[in-house]
Amino acid sequence: MADFRHIPLLTTTLLLLAAATTTTACPPSDRAALMAFKSALHEPHIGIFKSWTGPDCCHKWYGISCDPKTNRVADINLRGESEDPIFQKAGRTGYMTGTISPAICGLNRLSSLTISDWKGISGEIPKCVATMLPSLRVLDLVGNRLGGELPADIGRLHRLTVLNVADNRIAGRIPRSLTNLSGLMHLDLRNNRFTGSIPTDFGRLGMLSRALLSRNFLTGSIPDSVSRIYRLADLDLSLNRLSGGIPPLLGRMAVLATLNLDGNRFTGGIPADLFSSSVTNLNLSRNALDGKLPEFGPRSYFTVLDLSRNRLTGGIPASITSASYVGHLDLSYNHLCGKIPAGSPFDHLDAASFEFNDCLCGSPLKRPCLTKQ
Repeated sequence: MADFRHIPLLTTTLLLLAAATTTTACPPSDRAALMAFKSALHEPHIGIFKSWTGPDCCHKWYGISCDPKTNRVADINLRGESEDPIFQKAGRTGYMTGTISPAICGLNRLSSLTISDWKGISGEIPKCVATMLPSLRVLDLVGNRLGGELPADIGRLHRLTVLNVADNRIAGRIPRSLTNLSGLMHLDLRNNRFTGSIPTDFGRLGMLSRALLSRNFLTGSIPDSVSRIYRLADLDLSLNRLSGGIPPLLGRMAVLATLNLDGNRFTGGIPADLFSSSVTNLNLSRNALDGKLPEFGPRSYFTVLDLSRNRLTGGIPASITSASYVGHLDLSYNHLCGKIPAGSPFDHLDAASFEFNDCLCGSPLKRPCLTKQ
């Protein structure tokens, strides 16, 4: 005769296991948002979406991570250039077409959104990203073909620490609200189609350590407020259409190490403070700077000092030999005159560093100096 005494206990155990499975899986709404996001994309070579099956998007879905307490989707990390074995097996980098669906905004506990280096993803950044993802800390969309404009309300992402949309086709002005991102540490807008001026209150980004805005169509001047960003170490504004003078206060910034203003329309002289500052990589080439070179001192330390293709006059200060270090130096294509000082750093430089000036002479140039020089 069958013993049915343990059936209630077995049933209870199975129900508890089923409940546990349900509570540890991602909610159906998150899964639906991911499936809608996936349906707007086409990835033909690597097969990153093949793992996106089953009811639980928190379990072995490629590029998806969930909060262990809430089981809500917390991170999307999809990189087209990766050392992951799935890329090594395919023997190539990724390529993906399609668009970023607004359905992604249904993942309202999302902390990190990385969809980078897929080369073919187009369309716009969904505007809802700025208003419906309040927990977002990282927005990394580098290396696609995204167009349109940055969402005007981007400044509502108060927890954002990284904003990287480099190497896309994003146009329009830098949103004024961006300066509300008081916790932003890394800003990369390089190689897009941004126009207009840098917001005058850019200095409100007090936590910023890198501001990379090169290869756009920005106009106007460098706001004085930039010098108030105490943590700023890397400022790259090269290859834009910026004009006016170089703010002298940039030379008094505590940790600024790289200042690249190459390929703009800056005028006036080189601020003297830049030659005794924390800046070690200074590129002011291809502008319309004039006047004489500032004096060097024991605090002058440059791994790169590129002042080529300007309108600088006068001679090379003899004080350059007292600099702590000068590595790569380029003074070509100016209107400099006089004898090139002897000794360091000139003992390791070649003639190309001094060519196409009005009347520089001496080693390493082949032009000898007259007695009066």
